Amino acid sequence: MKRHVLVLMSTYNGEKYQREQIDSILTQQDVDVDLLVRDDGSKDDTLKILDEYQSNGKLTYYTGPNLGPQRSFMHLLQNAPKSEYYAFADQDDVWIKDKLSCAVTKLSKNEDKPALYFSQTQVTDENLNLRKSVIINPLLTFGESLIYKYVNGCTMVFNHNLRQIISNQTPKCMPMHDMWIYSIAMAFDAHVVFDPTPHILYRQHTTNAVGAGHGFMFDWNLRIRRFLSHGNIRSKQAEALKYYYGDNIPEHNLRKLTLFLEGKHSFIRRIAILFNKDFRCSDRTTQILFWINLLANKY
Repeated sequence: MKRHVLVLMSTYNGEKYQREQIDSILTQQDVDVDLLVRDDGSKDDTLKILDEYQSNGKLTYYTGPNLGPQRSFMHLLQNAPKSEYYAFADQDDVWIKDKLSCAVTKLSKNEDKPALYFSQTQVTDENLNLRKSVIINPLLTFGESLIYKYVNGCTMVFNHNLRQIISNQTPKCMPMHDMWIYSIAMAFDAHVVFDPTPHILYRQHTTNAVGAGHGFMFDWNLRIRRFLSHGNIRSKQAEALKYYYGDNIPEHNLRKLTLFLEGKHSFIRRIAILFNKDFRCSDRTTQILFWINLLANKY
């Protein structure tokens, strides 16, 4: 029997690539797919395209004020009907036909607990010509999730057990919905699967809200700006995680989260974090930059 996946897409001025992405979602193999779209205040012909698909029974959409991608996706999740599985979709990628079936096959082995799948992406240019992708090899630990943000929401699929944990409250400090949901999954010891095989053509173009493959100088400029900013996002997101979920997070993860936050107020605790092997990530550059931010108390 085919499993049901509810795909959640947020759109904003996406007329150029939208049809190609929607068609790639609707033609996924070996799963039953429904597509729910929230438009985040488009000014182009996005709504005309959505009207066309909705009138043909291909999707359901609704509109709302401009919230930005992270809050628009969270609004979708908070208002979505119940499904066995949920997946996030950007408006401008192209999904390979086995994307959802591969995810569901891996998740169905652990249906009795919260479970989340994500995968490697294949970066392309705007014409879907392949470009070099950033290869990740995550450790999949809670400590790593506090310091290394590498999950692409457009590859995520998760079950209803995880959705039930996710609060209907959206924290003020939430850089992106995928990072937030991944942190929740890791905090609650969900079954998390990383697939090193790409099942998505991750289109990069001049109007991406976020993306990859911008180059060495772009990446380092972003890192420097983060370092110079006041109050790094890592600790703010950790504070939100403890505020919303501290009463229910398993004790062994709560201890790590508490130590991570205590470091903001104690140099001794920051040194403890520095030498604690729980706070390690698979990316060496990120690890070194985290240590620098940690010692400067800008994490």
